[in-house]
Amino acid sequence: MSEASHFIWYELMTPDPAGAARFYGAVVGWTIAADRDPAAGDMDYRMIGRSDGGNAGGVLALTADMIAGGARPVWLGYLHVDDVDAAIAAITADGGAVQMPAMDLPVGRIAMVTDPQGAPFYIMDPIPPEGGGESDVFSMTEPQRVRWNELATSDPDAAIAFYKKHFGWGQDGEMPMGELGAYRFIQRGGDMIGAVMPLMEGYPAPIWSYYIGVDDIDRARAAVAANGGTITNEPMEIPGGEYAMNAIDPQGAPVGFVGPRKA
Repeated sequence: MSEASHFIWYELMTPDPAGAARFYGAVVGWTIAADRDPAAGDMDYRMIGRSDGGNAGGVLALTADMIAGGARPVWLGYLHVDDVDAAIAAITADGGAVQMPAMDLPVGRIAMVTDPQGAPFYIMDPIPPEGGGESDVFSMTEPQRVRWNELATSDPDAAIAFYKKHFGWGQDGEMPMGELGAYRFIQRGGDMIGAVMPLMEGYPAPIWSYYIGVDDIDRARAAVAANGGTITNEPMEIPGGEYAMNAIDPQGAPVGFVGPRKA
């Protein structure tokens, strides 16, 4: 691995892309394409556009066959690797599993895997876009981007060791959560990218959660409620003075939001 891996893409799997477009348009300000991307072939895949003209990720429409096979509405992240097949071999050798075998797409080679505790994510060796440049779908500060990556897991120590080994991350600093344990911060290089926490009641299985940046947490909260979403954790102040909340979108995908309180 030449350098520590980073999240280069985020994908919403949903049975209703049009419904998701209405919800995330109202809450975040995104524009989700009304039609499938022709480059995606037989899949119904749509791009998520930001107000600044960039892309925030993609939406994969879940078919009846996918749902029958166990797929559920969820947000998934893509981690960059230099060699997908070598990464699969290393991950499975350490107790991870393959959920979707490696495949080549016009944008690169991908596979879906789980870590040893069962949290799913994609790995990807992307084809660099014209003009180059690093993906900007993640930002610690900008709205309409994912701003925080949070892993809830049944074994935080083992999970941290796994991601350190396979993706080059660091773990420094933590915030106590009382009887629940510690909220442990993870870094890529010198940059904070998220945290690892113990699996709590209400989480049926280990999962990555992604917090999307909004311009005003109270406006976003009202938009979630007004557009068919369900608030699962009310806005809570976080270090630095902003607020984070958790919700379930109208199609059933868990999602987080983070931003300032304007009022």
